[in-house]
Amino acid sequence: MSSSVAHRPLTGLPDHVGEGIYLHINGERHIDCASGTFNVSLGYNPPEVLAALHDQLDRVAHLSSEFTRGKSEEIFQLMRPELPPHIGAFWFRDVTGSGANEAAVRIAQKATGRSDIFSLFLSHHGQTVATTGISGNAFRQRSFTLPFPNSVKIPAPDCANCFYGQVADRCGMLCARRLEDFVEYASSGQVAAVVVEPVMGNGGNIVPPRDWYRVLRDTCDKLGILIIADEVQTGFGRTGSFFASTGYAQALRPDIITFAKGAGGVGIPVAGVLMRPDLDVLEPWEHSSTSGANPLALTALEATVRYLGDHRVLENVAAVAGPLHRGLLALAASSASVTGVRGIGLMQAFDLPTSVDVEQFIAIGRRHGLILRGSRYGFGRTVKVRPPLIITPEQVDDLLARLHDTLRSYEKEANRP
Repeated sequence: MSSSVAHRPLTGLPDHVGEGIYLHINGERHIDCASGTFNVSLGYNPPEVLAALHDQLDRVAHLSSEFTRGKSEEIFQLMRPELPPHIGAFWFRDVTGSGANEAAVRIAQKATGRSDIFSLFLSHHGQTVATTGISGNAFRQRSFTLPFPNSVKIPAPDCANCFYGQVADRCGMLCARRLEDFVEYASSGQVAAVVVEPVMGNGGNIVPPRDWYRVLRDTCDKLGILIIADEVQTGFGRTGSFFASTGYAQALRPDIITFAKGAGGVGIPVAGVLMRPDLDVLEPWEHSSTSGANPLALTALEATVRYLGDHRVLENVAAVAGPLHRGLLALAASSASVTGVRGIGLMQAFDLPTSVDVEQFIAIGRRHGLILRGSRYGFGRTVKVRPPLIITPEQVDDLLARLHDTLRSYEKEANRP
């Protein structure tokens, strides 16, 4: 039976066109304040990155990782100047943050011979069974049986909502020090690692005080526990340094670092694990994904690392982060509805009264040409503001003006003073 349907080549999504920090939807231009779910760190069309990808597509799009090990080593050496000096090994066999975090857990368990993995309330480490199991939100697990029997959650360093009812700067960092009590009373006593996001992205853009990293490191050293820094959201310039743990969170001194999302520059899936040399313990058959270390992923990773340096992107983040943060503080000063402005680099956020308000604000923002995201998959009350790292000062002004317009419309529609 012949078909009367005319075939035509696929040309992408005709109603969605990216341009720098902007996404055109049905002809309307929006500032992408979510950086394509935080994957489009360099905007939609940095020329050098796209050219490298096109060139690679013309040669080969997929190879088994046995053929790309050499290129992975080259890229790791390219990254070395940006890494903590004690990080000397890598595992580039993943394309998602979930996979990279699972690899990190396996590394920690195998290297230490221990089983338990600690994580934080409100944490988000991935979508797979294991990474959902170690994430600190009940709503993501309630419909399923997601076994991770060796997972223990401890209070997050959320100073605005301190689990221990303490006052910041006078709390003694109980949320880090009392890890020892959880090891003694809530674990099997065989703790391999604690997984932490240097800035807790999906949990509400929680920025720990600097001293928390130091106290957590000291406590883990005392107990012989590894620290895994989940830098899936904070890595590759988002906080103003290559990794948060090479800048604001330097005192964390993680034993293992995971990355994904913005590492692909323009949204190409790529992920990996970085670690101390003595933790390079996995055999290829113990953790791999079919597309891990594929040519496109590695090309995007290499091109992104080079672009960050060649275009001084980290310097740009430092230059625009202050004006953006001050603009959000001005937004809060203009309305009782906006509170809790916080953030590092271009990982900024503020709170609204309820999750319903966040949903409404984001919808109104779309009408004003803003693409925004909330926290905790709609269960939180935080609005995240994370434009691509290439945003200019003039574009920051544009973004802030649209936020003010959005706020006025939101207050009018919600009948808020």
